[in-house]
Parts: sequence; structure tokens; C-alpha cells
Amino acid sequence: MNILSIENLTKSFQENPLFENIQIGISRGEKIGLIGVNGSGKSTLLRLIVGEEKPDTGRIVIRQGIKVGFLEQEPIFEDHLTVWDAIFETTHPVLQAVKNYQRALRENQNIEQATAAMDALEAWNVEYKIKEILGKLGIHNTTSPVYTLSGGQRKRVALAKVLLKEPDFLILDEPTNHLDLDVIEWLEDYLSTSTLTLLVVSHDRYFLDKVTDVIWEIDQKRIFRYEGNYAFFLEARQARLENQQSQAEKAQKLFQKELEWLRRQPKARGTKAKYRIDAAQLLRQKSYDVAEEKRMDLSIKAQQQGKKILEVERLSKSFGDKIILRDFSYVFKKNEKIGIVGKNGTGKTTFLRLITQQILPDSGTINKGENTIFGYYSQEFISIPSEKRVIDVVKDIADFIDLGNGNKISASQFLSNFMFSMSKQYDYVSKLSGGEKRRLQLLLILAKNPNFLILDEPTNDLDIFTLTALEQYLSDFQGCLLIVSHDRYFMDRLADHLWIFEGNGLIRDFNGSYSEYRAQEVQKQKEKNLVIEPHKTITPKSKTSLKASYKERQEFLTLETQIAQLEQQKNDILIKMSNNKAATHQQLYEWAKEIQNIDSLLEEKTNRWLELSELDGIE
Repeated sequence: MNILSIENLTKSFQENPLFENIQIGISRGEKIGLIGVNGSGKSTLLRLIVGEEKPDTGRIVIRQGIKVGFLEQEPIFEDHLTVWDAIFETTHPVLQAVKNYQRALRENQNIEQATAAMDALEAWNVEYKIKEILGKLGIHNTTSPVYTLSGGQRKRVALAKVLLKEPDFLILDEPTNHLDLDVIEWLEDYLSTSTLTLLVVSHDRYFLDKVTDVIWEIDQKRIFRYEGNYAFFLEARQARLENQQSQAEKAQKLFQKELEWLRRQPKARGTKAKYRIDAAQLLRQKSYDVAEEKRMDLSIKAQQQGKKILEVERLSKSFGDKIILRDFSYVFKKNEKIGIVGKNGTGKTTFLRLITQQILPDSGTINKGENTIFGYYSQEFISIPSEKRVIDVVKDIADFIDLGNGNKISASQFLSNFMFSMSKQYDYVSKLSGGEKRRLQLLLILAKNPNFLILDEPTNDLDIFTLTALEQYLSDFQGCLLIVSHDRYFMDRLADHLWIFEGNGLIRDFNGSYSEYRAQEVQKQKEKNLVIEPHKTITPKSKTSLKASYKERQEFLTLETQIAQLEQQKNDILIKMSNNKAATHQQLYEWAKEIQNIDSLLEEKTNRWLELSELDGIE
């Protein structure tokens, strides 16, 4: 059943058409990844769907009763709000009851009234879910003002807000930007096991591969649909492009024949067969309507490195009581590629700013080789005058760019290599999309032929096609490379070894890939959580046991009913699978996924049931 239909949709941006006459739909339960080059209209399409922008022509219809949740790429909150108020900035009665109950507890006022409202709306399970989601997202201090939060923290607050609304149809624009890997992995599990319908824009290929079952690609002002995850999309897209190329070649040959026929007609004849002329025009259009592979050409050679590259000796840095770096020493080697990982706030960006001498250490020395040229791609947008044209920004560096291999190309050709069309080159910087500005930022850094590249979250805001070209360039890069990123695919492909920022100034060297590191960390966590109790003794509850409140007794009774219902649902599906010998692979997959979801809920509710059963007054 379609929950969303897009009919004959056309939208232009500053006179440039993004897409024309799109017709496509979304069925209930589908999980769709939306990809395309920067500036192709991905975010615009999301805003059109939620009604924040209007199409030029056509319409978008969402089935009545479908609740939509939307996470923007850069969430905006009113600064005077606390985290708690920002999350529950909604009229939903259950969420309002939870909000009022939490306020009553903090202020120690109207607790009975707030408790009664929670009981009436059966909101206790919602409160438990709220605490779980906030905990998983690392949101602990809910009384902090929003204006004090970093970009990553705001993203988490916005994500919590949209998830807690429990939408039927969830739309996410780059949800993994600025998130720790622990949070990304939790979000993957949450989305892949949920029954909601999903439309997500993301550059994270591991995320897309795990979460999505359909890919939409915006290309040639159209949307191409691929049934499968990201790995399947790569194969299917290549087949589509090869088929289009073949069709274009055939159309070109037919066009040449029609052109010859038209030229052979007597000049004196006033009118030629109109249908032949029209057919020739159509063939000509078809022969040129093939998408060229959008690929960046990063044929830039780094400056040659000297014997001494960079030496860091006994480096220390603190901000007040917070220790960022403690007595750190390292001698960088030629062509070394190091990935830097760690939770937000452990000092990764500070370290990069220290070695590039943007800030001073408390103690220690940094010695840079004479031939070492830094290229620093930071998380923040570099300051580019918005009133300048794109080509003038590049010409401020040089009219001709030295590729470092004895060749020079014009500023215009250099921009073309970075997928800036001629019309884009003469646009003002203010008209570029966020991803296009990032691509321009990368261009300006590489134009200086650095031999020591420092990339701080380079995958944020760049499209998948740009990332693929960048990865190829970096894998062949003849220089040193330092990367801070939460993108597992990017790090797996490029880093020779990792520096793990563990907090409190400690840095651990890990000789392996990012995926190997994560697998090791998951195993450690499992071992830590494993409690071996060979001789557990059941003892009667002591008189000092905690007394169950009224709401806890009600929750206990509700859990018993819910657990029984879930077990019955699971049994019904197992019987269905056993009796239905003619079931298709897709049906079996869907039933197995339902059982997985039920098992997860059963574990969660059983653990809570056991926890409550230890309280006095629970029978």
C-alpha cells in the first residue's frame, strides 16, 4: 500500500531544473536510501515532501492518517529552550504527560496530579522508552540550555525528538553526521529492526547497506529506483549506465542516417516529411541524453617530502581540569596513513589544531620538516566570500593550477575536474549547496599540492560519488595522511593503523582496521557485561527492600499481559512458517524479521519485569 505518491513533480533552483516530471511512490514499511551528487536536489526533495517547499508543478500526496517525522541536516532550536523542552516541543498528550511528570519530580510539586495523568494515559512505558532513547543517544543533562550545545549534541537532541514522536514515516537528512560510532550503530539497529517507513539521505555506505532495502538515485533530473541495499545498487547502477551508453550509440547511428536523408532532399522542395524531421530531432536528443559518469578527476601530485616530516615531543594540553593530551611523542614516517577515532570531546580536533600550530601546547615541542606542506580540511566551513563567483575564488590562488607533475591547467579546467559545470563556475558562492561548498573547500586545499593532509570529518556533507573519487586519490596519495572520521567504510579503506583517543589525555595505537577495532570493542563489552553466577541462591526479600509505588505495580501487571501477548504472536508466526510450505523467500524473510523484533521486545520487557519483581508489594 502506497503511503506517499509523487506525481509529475518538477522543481527548479535559481532557474536550474533539479528534477522534471518525477513519478514515484513509497509503500508502507519500505526503507529507502536517497543518493545523488551534491546539488542534485536531495534535501530539496525531502523539504518538498514535508511541505517546507512548494513544487513548480505536480504534487505530493501522503496518505491520510500517516504521521511524518523529519530530521533536518542542520536542526534549529530556539536558544532559550532547555534540552528537555526542545525534545518535547509537541502537543502529543502522552509526551506532555511525561514532560509534566518529570517537571513535577524536579520541582517536587504537583506530583500526585502528574502521576494521575500518567496513569490515565498509560504513559509509564513511554517514559521508560524516553529514558532508553536518551541514554542510547548520550543525552544525560536535559536541563542544559540548547545554545550551550555543540553541533553534534544538537543533532542528537533533534534525533531524540523525532524518534520519540513515533512517526509512521521517518525522513532523515544525513542522520549520522557528527554522531559517535556507538550512537550510529545503535541507530542502525533501531531503524533496521523497526516497522516504520524510512526515507534517508546518507553518505555512510555501511549505514545504507544495513538499514535500507531500496535505493533512489537522483540523476539526469529523474529518480531511478533500485530494489535492494547499497551493495546491490552499485551493480545495478553500473548495468544501467552501460545500457544507456549502448542505447545512445544506437540512437546516434540512427540520427546520422536521418541527417543524411534530410540533406539528400532537393533544396527546392519547401517542405520535407515532417514526421522524419521530428523523428530526427528526437533521436538527436536521445543520443545526447545519456548521463556521463559523474567522477572527480584528482590528478594532483603531492610535493615531495623531505627526510624530516613532523616530530612531536612530549606534547601536553589541558583546558582547565580537562586533560586533552598528556606527554605525547611521535615521529611521522613517509606516506603514513593514520586514522584517529574516539568519542566526541576526547580532543581529536584539538590535537589537529595543535600540530598545525593553530593553538599552542601547554608543554612540548612540534618540529615540522622544511619540505612539509600541510593541507588542513576542517569540520568548519572555511571563510569564502559569498559575493564572489566560484571561478574568481580559485583564480585568487592562481590562474593556472600546478598539478605537481610538470603540468598546469586553467582554473576553469581545475573546477571542471571537481565536477563544477561551466554555469556553476560563474555562480556566486552564496548559491552553492552545502555539499558543493565542501567540494570547493577541498579543491582549494588540494590546489596548493600539500604533502601532509589532515582531514577532520571529511565525509560530512560530501556525496557518495565525491567520496569514492576522494578515497581513490587518498589511497594513491604520496604523503602523510591524518583522518578523523566516524565513517567506517572510509577509514577501513584508507587507514594503516589507528590512534584511539580514550580520554584523559591517553592515546592508544591500534594496529588494524576500523572494523577490527570495533569488533574487538564489542567483544570486550560483551565480556564485561557477562556475569557468571554458578551458585545463585534465592533469598526472601528483606524488610529493607524498596517499596513498589502504585505506578510500578501497574507497570508490572501491564508487562505480564504484554509478555504473554508477544509470546503468543511469536508462536503464531512459527506455526505459520511451519505450515506454509509454499512460502516465498521474501515471506520467510519478513516472518523471520518479525520474530527478531518480538524477541528483542520480549528481552526488554522481561528484564524490566524481573527488575520490578524484586520490589516489595509486587506479587
